[in-house]
Amino acid sequence: MKKTLFAIAALALAGSALAWPDKPVTVVVPFAAGGPTDKVARDLAVALQKNLNNQSIVVENVGGAGGTLGAARVAKAAPDGYTFLLHHIGMATSPALYRSLPYKTLEDFEYVGMINEVPMTLVGRSTLPANNYAELVKWLEANKGKINLANAGLGAASHLCGLLFQQALKIDMTTIPYKGTAPAMTDLLGGQVDLMCDQTTNTTTQIEAGKIKAFAVTTSKPLTTPALAKLPTLDSQGLKGFNVSVWHGLYAPRGTPKAVLDQMNAALKKSLQDPAFVRSMESLGAVMVTDARTNPAEHKRFVEAEIAKWGPVIRAAGQYAD
Repeated sequence: MKKTLFAIAALALAGSALAWPDKPVTVVVPFAAGGPTDKVARDLAVALQKNLNNQSIVVENVGGAGGTLGAARVAKAAPDGYTFLLHHIGMATSPALYRSLPYKTLEDFEYVGMINEVPMTLVGRSTLPANNYAELVKWLEANKGKINLANAGLGAASHLCGLLFQQALKIDMTTIPYKGTAPAMTDLLGGQVDLMCDQTTNTTTQIEAGKIKAFAVTTSKPLTTPALAKLPTLDSQGLKGFNVSVWHGLYAPRGTPKAVLDQMNAALKKSLQDPAFVRSMESLGAVMVTDARTNPAEHKRFVEAEIAKWGPVIRAAGQYAD
């Protein structure tokens, strides 16, 4: 009798998993609309929908507190397979930036897989006197104490990159945090701030249009994207070992059924090969992840390594969110 009941329960669970998703799936972006992570999420949503029986994928922006509000929203969501989190490198840096997080990064989420890696660019307002990196360094040296460096908020990728840039040059700048990348870029375009170090997904279009000046990329090798191919790397300009990329991953609340996670992982892997999604990301300088990190276990191991990497850097700078 017990075996029969167990068999019936197993069949019911299997049927439920096969029916997923039977309603719209929400992907939470822990940043404001219009930013680079939002761009990745919305383009991925189109590809995911094709691979999830054309079920709607709804992108919900829950910004604030360096991405921790949106992450907390997902950590506390019902683990029913209808709420996911698309987050960037902040998933690994928040444990060091925040003395008290409302969730445990390595315990409160199911890891689905990595999506892409996005290089960063050092850019400046169009009216800066400098026209290349060498001229920029001279200008920075001559204007110590007068330089404004924008970022998308404490803990944002632009904040981390700017922090490392200041440490590498040993030049302190006035950091101007914004509530998201979009308003930071708006002020850079308007000339209210001097510099920003931001993802190619947010800067490439403006660079191509000649609305901002581009001085360098943060990767160890030059990029192949036409608009950025001529930019030197910071490493080749004397900042040896300077290599910063922003990665994106997909997560679910802890306890989400394995059958659902397996289906979402399979849909994600197919989406990473979707021609339209690949073209969209590559046009902005992003590189699709195709290695083992698209698997949950390797994705989690990678995040653990990133936590170990960024923790000492953040603590050395003494910049905390609370």
